[in-house]
Amino acid sequence: MATWTPASMPDLTGRTAVVTGANSGIGLPTALELARHGARVIAAARDPDKGAEAVRRILREVPGARVEPGLLDLADLASVRRFAAGVTEVDLLVNNAGIAMISRQRTADGFEMQLGTNHLGHFALTGLLLPLLAARPGARVVTVTSDAHTAGRIDFDDLGLERGYGRMAAYARSKLANLLFALELQRRADRAGVDLTSTAVHPGSTATNIVKLGPLQPLVRLLLKPPAAGAVPSLYAATAPGVRGGEYFGPRARPLRPSKAARSEELAARLWEVSVELTGVRFEELAGR
Repeated sequence: MATWTPASMPDLTGRTAVVTGANSGIGLPTALELARHGARVIAAARDPDKGAEAVRRILREVPGARVEPGLLDLADLASVRRFAAGVTEVDLLVNNAGIAMISRQRTADGFEMQLGTNHLGHFALTGLLLPLLAARPGARVVTVTSDAHTAGRIDFDDLGLERGYGRMAAYARSKLANLLFALELQRRADRAGVDLTSTAVHPGSTATNIVKLGPLQPLVRLLLKPPAAGAVPSLYAATAPGVRGGEYFGPRARPLRPSKAARSEELAARLWEVSVELTGVRFEELAGR
């Protein structure tokens, strides 16, 4: 496959996109390119000032773009519900926001922070927006995961990691959960006859602020690719013709093969049911199918 670039994106006029974590990292160039190609973009961010600044940056780059900020804290299910209630239409949902390798913390709802933010928050958001997505022909959901998912393990008897917390282990687990969710969402949409394309992407080693490295941060960033390059898989999955549900794309929009665990339908189904129980979001359009 020839190298794909955002210049190949189709005209998105009339489409509405929601991008989580749109204020920085790969989220900002994702939102920018969607807006540049005509989409109305809801740039969701946890910090209102940073979200507003992201919107200003996009407007400086694309005067007249249809872009607006959205207040969303994925570590607080009440915030997720408030945000979703304010969305009136959506064609493209990019589950982009994430945290990585932090010390042991809890979300507002008591979940381990990395799983709660990276997976459960996005699970809830997708379910709450599903009625709107299902009403739009050709709707797509893109979930950002990582090749770190290959090291992920899910112990349903210890989701809080009370038996031992490791920063990388918690991150890898959350990224495995992201990929399991993306693939299971497609399976359930297919069974329910819902016109929805769910894919997952791995941006590659990108210079973002997701991992805090203290004084080493500037040096490490020089060795990594810029966020605009990391956004390419997300933009490809969200807009390129011919993308099929259940696909997984990596750097330069190349197709990747998920790990054996990520391909487990049994594991995915169990994670789905546990996630429904924990978040209270039931994906009614897909229920009972």
